[in-house]
Amino acid sequence: MEAIDLGGIVHHVRDEGAGAPVLFVNSLGTDLRLWDAILPLLPAGLRRIRYDKRGHGLSDCPPGPYRMAELVADAAALLDALAVRGAVVVGLSIGGMIALGLAASRPDLVRGVVFSNSAARIGTPALWEERLALLAAGGLAAVAEAAMGRWVPAPFRAGPAVALWRNMVLRTPAEGYAGAAAAIAGADLRAAAATLRLPFLAVAGEADAALPPAVVAATAALVPGAREAVIAGAGHLPCVQVPEAYAAILNPFLTEVCGL
Repeated sequence: MEAIDLGGIVHHVRDEGAGAPVLFVNSLGTDLRLWDAILPLLPAGLRRIRYDKRGHGLSDCPPGPYRMAELVADAAALLDALAVRGAVVVGLSIGGMIALGLAASRPDLVRGVVFSNSAARIGTPALWEERLALLAAGGLAAVAEAAMGRWVPAPFRAGPAVALWRNMVLRTPAEGYAGAAAAIAGADLRAAAATLRLPFLAVAGEADAALPPAVVAATAALVPGAREAVIAGAGHLPCVQVPEAYAAILNPFLTEVCGL
């Protein structure tokens, strides 16, 4: 466990292994444990970097609302602090937006992107206003319950593991959750996506009720040469629900782009 001060905001970071750098960026309401199941399945020769974004996990929670540019700048500052160049960035949901923004604004830092269960524009401002109103009225308990319905398919919701992910959302600082939600609401990265000229893999879950495959594909269509993959039966968190299937798609891309 490592603490790194990025512009006055202390971030919780895990920097493990040696070799080609891969930065993992988490979804809304989760922390760096999102990637625990996938790490043992990755190929050898990777430097695996994870962090809790501002307002999440063990990182500081500055007052919100946040802007997507700030979250992208945090990721850039982290890689600069670690003297990393040419990372593959694997981002899920809001993490995918951060990965896309980072690749567009700091191409020196990024050699490839895995854009997982995400979109260049997620929802509408009205949709996010409704979710923030739900948070204000019912707290994180209401938000977490609604998120489980969107994130995970019925077979996973029927098992005991879903309680762990509900609890992770519940233990996210409400201000951090709201701040990041505001960043999503205000972000439209479609123009940025069209500027990318790097290896880009868009991954969708067949049963993702939050961001269905067609939504993910719409962003992939903006990136010349983008590759697409849909994981059968997977919901919004395939690295949690079906890590082996996720690794089967991720590993060939990492092997190729990282030159392993």
